[in-house]
Amino acid sequence: MGWKRIALIALGVVVLIGGGAYYWLVVESHDAGERHFALDMEEVRRQADALPGAKPVEIDAEKVAAFSFPKAAVVAGDGWEKVDVPVFSYRVVFPGGASAIIDTALDDKLGGSNLVSFDKAAYDRMSAALDKASLIVITHEHMDHIGGLTEHPDVRRILPSTKLTQEQVDHPERSAPAAFPAGTLDGYKPLVYDHYVAIAPGMVLIKAPGHSPGSQMVYVQKADGTEVLFIGDVAWQFRNIDLVRERPRLMTQFMLKEDRGEVFAQLRELHRLHAAEPKLSIVPGHDGATVTALEQAGVLKTGF
Repeated sequence: MGWKRIALIALGVVVLIGGGAYYWLVVESHDAGERHFALDMEEVRRQADALPGAKPVEIDAEKVAAFSFPKAAVVAGDGWEKVDVPVFSYRVVFPGGASAIIDTALDDKLGGSNLVSFDKAAYDRMSAALDKASLIVITHEHMDHIGGLTEHPDVRRILPSTKLTQEQVDHPERSAPAAFPAGTLDGYKPLVYDHYVAIAPGMVLIKAPGHSPGSQMVYVQKADGTEVLFIGDVAWQFRNIDLVRERPRLMTQFMLKEDRGEVFAQLRELHRLHAAEPKLSIVPGHDGATVTALEQAGVLKTGF
């Protein structure tokens, strides 16, 4: 066998192996359907009515920062054009001015060179809102959701208003490089619940591990009946739900350490829920277009 033929065969083997690896790591996103995740909206709504008091009258959205990833990093199999991945914090406002914060974004120190934009004024507004909030919850323990809390200059003072779950407290490695100052959580009693728990009138937490051990969704029902479901990073953008397509394995298994089976089950249920409950607004973790559309529709208000 001549050396040219050997070289061509070797090249073909490399291409086949490389192509297979590329497909498996970046393109393939098959849902095996082996896991099950159910959202019992009747029970969620019952929980939303369980606590006495007036329900929220307003939900504010503050865009603090943004990353930029190739589309293929957000939805497996998509192209290599860049797409913005904005970072939000949300404020739920009750009659009389009491408020709850959902997610706390991150500062430019934590984001570093990974950020393509950072709005210091927005971050300062969010941080000031933490001072006044009677309730703070985190959809999951990644730095771009918990970082504003860990970096708060007086985090010990606002900790009594913060409902971190047992799973979020038990996995500080998932928050890195965000971290609470040493001793901050000494004596802290985290929230423990099974499937659903009401945390305020019109507000319900829904356990949804998969993207991280402490991942959860936050359901909010306003006094006028408007319903919003903040799903954290179960999906970064609504396209994940529309197509029931995960992020690529290169992201989920080697960077995010996700349980892909659980996330697929949640995407499948959110896809079903979106068709069955068209008036329920589902908010992915990093979808600027969805947030803008909800602001234009009056479901969310821009800025704190």
